[in-house]
Formats: sequence, structure tokens, C-alpha cells
Amino acid sequence: MMEKIKFCADGAEEVEFYVLEQTRINGTSYILVTDSEEGDAECLILKDRSEDKDTDSIYEIVEDDTELMAVSKVFEELLEDVEIER
Repeated sequence: MMEKIKFCADGAEEVEFYVLEQTRINGTSYILVTDSEEGDAECLILKDRSEDKDTDSIYEIVEDDTELMAVSKVFEELLEDVEIER
């Protein structure tokens, strides 16, 4: 069973994701999330933008192509049975 987390964008409706994996690269935490526990699901790589003073975690979608390629390769190595299509 994967961990389920809830996200709420400013003023937006709450959305649930399942956490597939997490990693830390150069001091930044990333999580790989999906919208479904089964099959070919959409996934996102989220970057933790929280600061020490924040009470809640703050994540943003990784959109920079170079960063996305690098982090997705790390997740593919961590999850041997997962292929991430970019």
C-alpha cells in the first residue's frame, strides 16, 4: 500500500496523490507521485520548497527540463520496475 498524501493549491480543490518514492539531491527533497495505484498512471515529480519556519510542506511541480531529466533518472534507478516517460 502506497502512502496517500493530499495537496491543496492556493484556493483550489484538494487533490490526492500516491507517493511512489522520495529522494534528496543536493540538499533538495523530491517526491514522485501518481494519481492512481494501478496501471499506467500519470506521475509528477514534486520539489519541496518548504523552509524551516513553514508548518506545512510546500511542493511545486518540477518543470525545468534539465532538472526533470536528472531527477527522473534517479527515480528510475530507485524503482527498478518503473519507466518514466518524459
